[in-house]
Amino acid sequence: MIEVNTKIHDNYSIEFKTSFVTRRKLKNNDFSAYMWFFVPNSLDINKETYPKSQFYQDIKSNVRLITPKFLLHDIVNGDAIPLCKLRDAFSALASAPTRTATREYEYQIKMFAAITHSAARDACNYIMHHNGHPEETSQLCQNYVKDYTTVLRQYRELRLVISQPTITDEMMSYYRYGDEYLSNMMQYYCTALLAHMHNKGMSVAPLQQCITAENRYRDSRHYANLKEDDPKGNRNVVFRHSVLKKYVDSDLFLDVPKRKDGKFVEQLYLGIAAGLAMMFATVVSFHFQQLFGNFTLPFFVVLVISYMIKDRIKELSRYYFAHRIGSKFFDNKADILIKDEKIGSIKEGMDFISSNKLPQEVKRVRYTQRLIEAENRVSDENILLYRMAVHINRDKLNGTNAYETAGINDIIRFNVNTFLKKADNPRVMRQVMRNDGTVGKVMCDKLYYVNIVLQLAYDGNTTLQRFRVAINRDGIHSIEEVK
Repeated sequence: MIEVNTKIHDNYSIEFKTSFVTRRKLKNNDFSAYMWFFVPNSLDINKETYPKSQFYQDIKSNVRLITPKFLLHDIVNGDAIPLCKLRDAFSALASAPTRTATREYEYQIKMFAAITHSAARDACNYIMHHNGHPEETSQLCQNYVKDYTTVLRQYRELRLVISQPTITDEMMSYYRYGDEYLSNMMQYYCTALLAHMHNKGMSVAPLQQCITAENRYRDSRHYANLKEDDPKGNRNVVFRHSVLKKYVDSDLFLDVPKRKDGKFVEQLYLGIAAGLAMMFATVVSFHFQQLFGNFTLPFFVVLVISYMIKDRIKELSRYYFAHRIGSKFFDNKADILIKDEKIGSIKEGMDFISSNKLPQEVKRVRYTQRLIEAENRVSDENILLYRMAVHINRDKLNGTNAYETAGINDIIRFNVNTFLKKADNPRVMRQVMRNDGTVGKVMCDKLYYVNIVLQLAYDGNTTLQRFRVAINRDGIHSIEEVK
């Protein structure tokens, strides 16, 4: 299964979070994902103005394991697998603070914090989109506070396990990183819920009490807190939040070293092109040497012309073979590594596609639900295709991780700055007649619409999604799914 979540990451970047979810009983899982970008011709994005090197500068990809899924309540209740693993790591470190025990202790802190973050986020989103009776929503909110508070209490009680002379300051710092990160997430999501509940006119007392208590704890541990009248301090808070998030997620991110795909075949084709050109020049030289003899003016002229034609044959052959390579191979390929163990591979390629090579199902999805009937005809758009092929070995994935994970996430961020180099001013002035007959002036946003069609295939099933992205010189205005 392939799941895609799309959002605006910043003013100029779109984020595609693509989850490649494997089947548990299938050893080899193969996925393909095509992103068709339909760019208005007025932005002048085409093969001549937008080379592959620029595209790969504009796109950034981070590959990471999908965070193991637990309900917030189940992290420290029931089987409590994350808490049990964390306790075992703390106990092992306390009894024998070896390098191996330290690594496991740090790893389990990171995983516990990452799992809690994922569970807290999902539970918060569920409450905020809950359409049931207000009393049900209030009860869900109270359960959320109770469960998160229990998680924090259980984590903080483990401090007693490692409070002994054999534990170094560095070891204790790992514990504090996890503690501050968990506190950050509680503060963030509880404040988001507080705003949501307040807007709905529901009871917010449990959230207010929870946030107040957590702020007191943070002050006692000298963790930075957000304040309305402290810009310098708030910058430090945001910076610390970012660094701690990268620290906690570091064991989930995978090593994906890229290299050029089809290198050997490319060199083989180029060698064939050079050989064909040389064959032509040699045959012409031998023939006219016999016809005119050596060191004659006609033979000299023919020899020069044959070498001119040889160079053209070589370049045309190179172009032909390069096109064949581009259609059968990818630009880059990479092994997906966990602790130097290969669990799969990713290939990626980018090309401009002519409209007559566009699959019918993609055309159908793109050219329905237009803003107006004449909007973005095929001849008025340039079509850019970004394609990916992902292979995951489920057995190796299971064998390299202490937690069972569903697969990998490929978080792709695409920066549209280059698309906007030739865009018009972001706002234009128009005149309008008022009700009293006088003429007034209004400023209107000048937007360009880039349509993106995702074509996702796995296990014989293909799904298509379409997104309409509105952009102008000020950046990304909006992104919406078109159904």
